[in-house]
Amino acid sequence: MKRAVVLFNLGGPDSLKAVKPFLFNLFRDPAIIQLPAVARYALAALISTTREKVAQANYAIMGGRSPLLPETEEQARALEAELIRRAPGVETRVFISMRYWKPRAEQTAKAVAAFAPDEIVLLPLYPQFSTTTTGSSIQDWRRAYPGPGRSRTVCCYPNAAGVAAAYADGIRETWEAVGRPADIRVLFSAHGLPQKVVDAGDPYEAQIRATAAAVAALLPELPEWRVSFQSRVGRLKWLEPSTEDEIRKAAEDGKGLLICPIAFVSEHVETLVELDHEYAQLARELGVDVYLRAPTPRVRPSFIAALADAVESASPEIGPFGPWLCPSEYGKCACRRADASGRAA
Repeated sequence: MKRAVVLFNLGGPDSLKAVKPFLFNLFRDPAIIQLPAVARYALAALISTTREKVAQANYAIMGGRSPLLPETEEQARALEAELIRRAPGVETRVFISMRYWKPRAEQTAKAVAAFAPDEIVLLPLYPQFSTTTTGSSIQDWRRAYPGPGRSRTVCCYPNAAGVAAAYADGIRETWEAVGRPADIRVLFSAHGLPQKVVDAGDPYEAQIRATAAAVAALLPELPEWRVSFQSRVGRLKWLEPSTEDEIRKAAEDGKGLLICPIAFVSEHVETLVELDHEYAQLARELGVDVYLRAPTPRVRPSFIAALADAVESASPEIGPFGPWLCPSEYGKCACRRADASGRAA
């Protein structure tokens, strides 16, 4: 038996010259900008042009490229090794499909087709489902790979035990490394979304809060925690409270902060620049005495084991891994909208 596992992630520019086309790919996605194609392409061209220099400056801080692909490759190798260890009789290969930069779905689909698997497991590296991330990536893949092979899809795993343990261990290690300071508030910071996306039935916010609660339950020594949302762009109302506002609130309350990037499983510009530089500077300016940032799960054994469990137990159609099931009001949840063919309705 031959099994292909396809890991989905957003991707990131691999050079400063790639920043503009990466941004264009991002903002022309109908899941991100909900306008007719002509208007969406024009707006994507405008945004990618106007934001190019600022974005390039951010990526320059990280050495001129996003770390996302090499970190995802490391996760793919670790997951492949774990799956082979568990089932040595199954020929398993793990592939990467990035949504907005290389390797994109079309390139990965050709590699998967050449492998000729008996089954394909689609596994997003987004623990929480959103139409703007998992939903968009799955649709992109299905356009690129209409070929044969039984397909199973994991839509989300927001409160899977191994995922929660990976985040909790990172928080605890970060806190203990500086002497377990008192009066620390854990702030689970997630990438934001426009409020209207959630109001339309996207389960992302509910799943973010479920992940935070699962992690907090493993940290009785750090009982004070909150959820916030970062990376707002544009004039629309976004999910609240913002991470900036929660930093200000911590300063007012005389609390130190330990930030956990709860929506990220590897390092991004949002963690290495936004959290580590921009928000750290804001905290210093406001007089926050302790500002710490926990690492992303990356290749922690508990996280890789959870991904392997998700692969092994993936639904024949599309469904969550772990105890989560979206409440009925979240009509955009993929597993609630799956039809008998296993494709999102």
